[in-house]
Amino acid sequence: MAGFQAIEQERKSVQTRTQELQAARNQFAKRIGQAKGQGEDVSALMAESTRANAELSDLEKRLETVQTRLQDFLLGVPNVPHESVPLGDSPEKNVEVRRFGAPRSFDFAVKDHVDVGAVLGMLDLEVAVKISGARFALMKGSLARLHRAIAQFMLDVHTQEHGYTEIYAPYLVNAASMRGTGQLPKFEEDLFAVQRAGADGKGGEKLYLIPTAEVPVTNIVRGEIVSGERLPLKFVCHSPCFRSEAGSYGKDTRGMIRQHQFDKWNWSRSAIRRSPTRRWRRLPATPRPSSSGSTFRIGS
Repeated sequence: MAGFQAIEQERKSVQTRTQELQAARNQFAKRIGQAKGQGEDVSALMAESTRANAELSDLEKRLETVQTRLQDFLLGVPNVPHESVPLGDSPEKNVEVRRFGAPRSFDFAVKDHVDVGAVLGMLDLEVAVKISGARFALMKGSLARLHRAIAQFMLDVHTQEHGYTEIYAPYLVNAASMRGTGQLPKFEEDLFAVQRAGADGKGGEKLYLIPTAEVPVTNIVRGEIVSGERLPLKFVCHSPCFRSEAGSYGKDTRGMIRQHQFDKWNWSRSAIRRSPTRRWRRLPATPRPSSSGSTFRIGS
């Protein structure tokens, strides 16, 4: 709270002085006009007005900066977590709350995906480094086909068995869309951005590569009042995602973990506020296709 109070106090002080100078500017204009009409010397008034306008110009810029800082602070305030959310600062603190199926056991040493992919010639991290650098992967043959098939499979499950509407969304979004989903300003260092060319040849609007499909999907109804008759809104989207992983140096970097580019699917359900818990409890069951035979682990 101390940080917020300091910024808010500065905003009030600067805004008050700005408003005073704006009022003074109007008074100077009125007085100068009256003095000129009476043939009086206005040089002193003009000089005073010039000094006030210069101070006003500086304060207006400062006020804009302070308001931006205040807005960024407020945007960084997190939502209050549900009382059932466990406390923890690492994956080891995660709590498994539900399990479907039984994990398979093997009578041999299980290799990780990097070793298996290399032996089969389907995962080539060295070529990915040559093409793009670290934290990228290149899949070939059956692995690339499996990657595509899983995405298609999950989209079909959601749309055909659970009534979701499939979305194909832009991979580049504007800053307003990022702010609308809490990505900005908090996670800016983890985002990739490109600068559009302006009409005058100079830098134009900055666009961000999406870190998750939640960004464009959630922004579909940003700024709208959705009537109850249209709810629930059920969207599913598969997309590549892009993250700089600025804060993960040295963490889980082997293979296809913490990549700069990866694919995933997201499903989104917007419902009437009076029943959020009941609606949320229906989400974990959604990924289960009726005849998949797959094992899913759901944790929090």
